[in-house]
This record gives sequence, structure tokens and C-alpha cells, in this order.
Amino acid sequence: MRSSNPVFSRRGFSRDTGYAGFNAPPQAGGAANPYAGANPYATQAPQYAPQYAPQTRPMTMDDVVTRTGLTLGTVIAGATVGWIFLTGQLAFAIGAGLVAMVLGFVQSFMRKPVPALILGYAALEGVFLGALSGFINDLPKMNGAPMQAVLGTMAVFVAMLVAYKTRIVRVTERFTRFVMIAALGFVLLSLVNLLFMVFGGGDGLGFRSGGLGIVFGIVGVVLGALFLAMDFKHVEDGIAYGAPREESWLAAFGLTLTLVWIYWEMLRLIQILRD
Repeated sequence: MRSSNPVFSRRGFSRDTGYAGFNAPPQAGGAANPYAGANPYATQAPQYAPQYAPQTRPMTMDDVVTRTGLTLGTVIAGATVGWIFLTGQLAFAIGAGLVAMVLGFVQSFMRKPVPALILGYAALEGVFLGALSGFINDLPKMNGAPMQAVLGTMAVFVAMLVAYKTRIVRVTERFTRFVMIAALGFVLLSLVNLLFMVFGGGDGLGFRSGGLGIVFGIVGVVLGALFLAMDFKHVEDGIAYGAPREESWLAAFGLTLTLVWIYWEMLRLIQILRD
């Protein structure tokens, strides 16, 4: 099953073939893979996926939690630096954000996780978010908005985790297609709105202000929550199907990307509501 999250876009799981070419044997007594027959990787992955040494220890939930904590901790450390030292230097902060985006794309299209790239992305993305959050916090009527966005992001994470574990939300192939199409439409509309803002001035098409902006912001947060469900699914499948331990770095990277998305959409939504 493919994911809209670029970290997992080339990876899939199959009880028969292992995790994207990892050749993990079927687990005794395991349930049948619900995506068997529909998973494009079940026949294609061994043709191009990297081969790992069979003695590689499988990924565990502890590995995912540890590396996710390290990656998010790096984001928080970078955000602290950005908030304290770069709130008034947005040009530098935007530069850090652009470099972080480049590092994120490079890692997304690599076949193996590179911890240095992931942590570099986390640090620079944190600097960018911290500086912009500090700037927004200093605007009239915006004091405390970043903290509200943090709390809102945590609430979305917990709510989606509960919904996923209780199977209120089920990640199926149809679910994944829907999220991918919705995310593509959201990003395209955002880019069009940005172009109208740059060349036409004002609020562009109005997707980031007023009533339409509120609706657009809510859609952005909901999409982030759906991304989280897909991330949870990939972590669960990776553990169940014997993905190698190093893949926990990709799980951490994917979760970090999604949480950054939710935080940013939440912050913009709060800013619109307060205005």
C-alpha cells in the first residue's frame, strides 16, 4: 500500500514478500495481509528494493518511539533557538526553512534512512518554526497562539492514535487514495493562492483569511490527522512484517513531517480565528 507521505511512497508491506524487499519470512500464526493481491509491492518490490543483510534486527516499537523522540526533541531545540535569537531575523529563518525542505526532499527519495539528514532537517525546521512562531506571538492579539497550536497538535495526535487503535479509523487502500487526492488538491490550491498573493497582492483567493480561510485551515488539520493514521499503519505493518531496525528512522521522519504539518496548519487557523 502506498502512502501520500513521501517517506513511505516507495515502501509497502506484504506478508508473502516481506517489507519492500526485506524478504522477511511469514510470521507463524499471523493474520493474512488485508492488502494481499492489491499491494503493488507484492510483485514489484523485489525488482528494485534494496536488499538488507538477513541478520538485521527487526524494528520494534521501542526503536520507533526512541527515534521519534530524538527527532522531535531536535525540532524543539531548534525552535527554542529560533524563538530566542531569530524572531526579528525572518530572512535567516526562511533560509533555514528552505534548506530544511531540501534536506527533507533528499531523504524522502533516498532508499535508506540517513540519520544525519533527518536530524539536520529537524534542527533547521525547528529554527524556522521557532522564529516564525515568535514573530506571530509578538503580533497584536496573537500572544499565546503558538502554545495553543502546540496543545492543539498534541490533542490531534492523541485523538487520532485512540481512533486508530480502537479501529474507528481504518487505513485501507480506498482511504489512502482519498487522502492522496485530497492532499494534492489542498497543496495545489495553496500554491495557486500563494501566486495570487505574490502577483495580485492582498489575500489572494482568500484561502487564508475570513470564513473561507477557516474552512481551509480546518481541512488542513484534518488532512494532517489522516496522515497520522497512515503513519501509524506503516509503523504497525513494519513491526509486524519484520522491517529492519534502521527503518525506525524513516518512521520517525514521517511522523515528524506530519506533526510539523499539523502544527503549522493549526497555528494559521488560530491566527485567522483571532483576527
